[in-house]
Amino acid sequence: MKFSANLGFLWNDRPLPEAIRAARAAGFDAVECHWPYDVPASETKAALDETGLVMLGLNTRRGDVSAGDNGLSALPDRVPEARAAIDEAITYAKAIGTPNIHVMAGFASGPEARTTFVENLAYACAQAAQQDITILIEPLNKYDAPGYFLTTTDQALSIIEEVGAPNLKLMFDCYHVQLMEGDLTHRLTALLPQIGHIQFASVPDRGAPDHGEVAFGHVFAHVAGLGYTAPLGAEYKPGGDTDATLGWMGTFR
Repeated sequence: MKFSANLGFLWNDRPLPEAIRAARAAGFDAVECHWPYDVPASETKAALDETGLVMLGLNTRRGDVSAGDNGLSALPDRVPEARAAIDEAITYAKAIGTPNIHVMAGFASGPEARTTFVENLAYACAQAAQQDITILIEPLNKYDAPGYFLTTTDQALSIIEEVGAPNLKLMFDCYHVQLMEGDLTHRLTALLPQIGHIQFASVPDRGAPDHGEVAFGHVFAHVAGLGYTAPLGAEYKPGGDTDATLGWMGTFR
């Protein structure tokens, strides 16, 4: 198995370039992040080049976090901001060689929000296709993100089908899917053709994958058996020193 370190949670007490170097030293095969925009792309690219790692994905900006924003692309009255965030993400991703962008929906509900999300995703896919970039959408669970527009894989699949763009895929986060739907291995099997990236964390505490209600050794073996070979994203909260939580990597490889 190959693993990607999500630097939104792992080594997030360090500047992004230093976190990239820490992930390489720890033996990760790739990295990913949330919002790298405060770091010049040239500095991020230099750290990636130095370590030989690829930044697999990044997110569009959430918006005004102090006002409670958690994404913009399903908000009918924020379309210009949403598309500016998409453009910014594509520019940054292109500069550092990132193949995937997670377009965040935000807190919204109803038919108008869905229409807005679909239209913004169509825009994102058209722009990203010019740079050979894939757009990802990720259902978030209702406990950590109450009111978030996208909550289930069925909803995500319906939106992917409606947009109809070949570079729109599902971000399958085992943590969120387990909390909302369960049945991880059957869902992974059924959704594999639509999956662009897989992430994981223990359930219910979102810690390292060596404890909790999900047997990740079984899940990872199942993913490998499906022929999925891309790095799996470790997006968990270490609750302290990241290096002290990495014993699972030797076990699950």
